[in-house]
Amino acid sequence: MVTTADERSRGDVGADGRVPDELVTAYRQHGFVRVRGLLGPDRVERFLAGAEAFLAAHRAESLERQGVFSQLVNVWQRDATLRELTLDTGIGRIAEQLAGFPLRLWHDQMLVKEARSNAATEFHQDRPYWPHAGDRLPLSAWIALVDVPPERGCMTFLPGTQDRTGLRPQDLHQEEDLFETDPSLRWEPRVTVPLRAGDCTFHSGYTGHMALPNRTDRARFAHVIIYMDADTVYSGAPHVVTDPLGLAAGDALAGDAFPRPWA
Repeated sequence: MVTTADERSRGDVGADGRVPDELVTAYRQHGFVRVRGLLGPDRVERFLAGAEAFLAAHRAESLERQGVFSQLVNVWQRDATLRELTLDTGIGRIAEQLAGFPLRLWHDQMLVKEARSNAATEFHQDRPYWPHAGDRLPLSAWIALVDVPPERGCMTFLPGTQDRTGLRPQDLHQEEDLFETDPSLRWEPRVTVPLRAGDCTFHSGYTGHMALPNRTDRARFAHVIIYMDADTVYSGAPHVVTDPLGLAAGDALAGDAFPRPWA
């Protein structure tokens, strides 16, 4: 589904479905950008209700659940409402505008920080976790389905760190792990980006970032759409998304499991 003209009028997305050139420049310079009003209020309400229902039905399947944080992957394959959001052609085209090259869906994920969980998701990069090879910079659309001020767990970014490649995966629970991996990152500026419901941040898979604790009385719901270079191939490393697919190293990550409906 294409984002409607009414929704575009509320924020940074123009009538042509594109974001201003200055946001593209900012994304490529800093490795992240905020896009305001990506979703209008009616769709926020609908997708939040879908996310709440899906979490209630599948909480036990959460990949990471330690009393404070729930992560559910590839919800688009199991829920019609959230599939509509993940495969939204307007969002996919904005992602391609920012990246500057063709993209495919890598996977989506629902990220929920419970009320009063008081635990941060520590600084890390995304790309070191993924079994990708031969790819240009991937990027994620992190869509707020509720208001996410700093006290509810919005993200903080390390601007310009999208060129720090080759690092090992970091431990999201260890405050010092990224900085022990690359000590120079400790002294980079940090930018915290609060979001209203329907706003989105796009960030590169190598941009260092963290999410603050949720100290409020309401759960933080975010829907994340992760895009990869359309020419990405499988590296052969294990991953929950690729493990069931019977892939061999060097196989293209393409086909029905990794669509590009905005093409």
